[in-house]
Amino acid sequence: MSRYNIWPGKRYPLGATWDGHGTDFALFSEHTSAVELLFFDNPKAEKSEVAIPLTERTAYVWHGYLPEVGPSQLYAYRVHGPNEPERATGSILQKCFSIHTPRPLPGSSVWNDALFGYGVGDPNADLSRDDKDSCPFIPKCVVTAPSFEWEGDELLNTPWNETVIYELHVKGFTARHPEVEEGKRGTFAGIATPGVMEHLRNLGVTAVELLPVHQHVDDKALRDKGLTNYWGYNMIGFFSPDCRYSSSGVMGEQVREFKQMVKALHKAGIEVILDVVYNHTAEGNHLGPTLFFRGIDNLSYYRVNPDGPRFCVDFTCTGKSLNMPNPSVTQLIMESLRYWVLEMHVDGFRFDLASTLARELHEVDRLSAFFDIIQQDPVLSRFKLIAEPWDLGD
Repeated sequence: MSRYNIWPGKRYPLGATWDGHGTDFALFSEHTSAVELLFFDNPKAEKSEVAIPLTERTAYVWHGYLPEVGPSQLYAYRVHGPNEPERATGSILQKCFSIHTPRPLPGSSVWNDALFGYGVGDPNADLSRDDKDSCPFIPKCVVTAPSFEWEGDELLNTPWNETVIYELHVKGFTARHPEVEEGKRGTFAGIATPGVMEHLRNLGVTAVELLPVHQHVDDKALRDKGLTNYWGYNMIGFFSPDCRYSSSGVMGEQVREFKQMVKALHKAGIEVILDVVYNHTAEGNHLGPTLFFRGIDNLSYYRVNPDGPRFCVDFTCTGKSLNMPNPSVTQLIMESLRYWVLEMHVDGFRFDLASTLARELHEVDRLSAFFDIIQQDPVLSRFKLIAEPWDLGD
């Protein structure tokens, strides 16, 4: 199989967790028969150097611990399951996936027909089957070390009645700022520039609300026209700072650069609020690409039509909605939120289309599990939380 030893490991936390000696890998997938952990020697590798079966499964979480594996290891998953496209479980035997993990994704996917689980151009559309290997085109995850010198950084706790929020786009705000040097424009490091801090303080700003900084991909329709998804509301990584906003590298360096930005803003007395998108992802509708959740467990991660699960329930007009009534999906989002406050030291969140997150069965419920969990959470309940109070409904 490989030179790697594998131990049973643990089912929690999800993702890839390095403990100083080795790395624990844990992946939730209920509707699957086997999971392989793939390792790569570079971000653009066309095939994996090794495929390691994760044979341990606890409460639908596939897990394993590799004592020799540490920071800088690139990885992804390959999931095996039934070929039943009418039930939204089309075969994905040759597809490779990134997944929610508190580790960055180096690079964006390069659009190729292999990223779709069906034959692109086939008259049967998603009812057909495509077995082309997507390894060369999928963005890889990378194991990173969590260590960082915060120098006593703490939550600022600016009272709401004294809060002045400045919404900004990391790239747009720094691209032409005269105080940001050329190599740092468009990046987290550009935000941390002393001249930027002075400018914000002179305006009386007490908090910056960053437009989406989770890893996203550009829609294929846009790329085909030579365009990009500038605003970033097309998520693929709920735990990953977007590597396109990094001036220092994509093998974990973007995590450190983000932390340095937060620390600098806090020293200037400015809180950091993230505009977060948990209501949908970049995988679109039933004709969208197979990048992560769709291939790992479409029936668990996304809301599907009970009368025809081949099709999605869509409250956001993006093709899909995350399946909030599923406890494992709620757990995923809660782990992501805690990661950003505990590991990355942000001060709050603005939830894009929060109404979708509050839909239990069909209607928006202000007593939904999502709101209840956040309000009683001993960590998140202390932070600034802003809900965009609408979605597109049925």
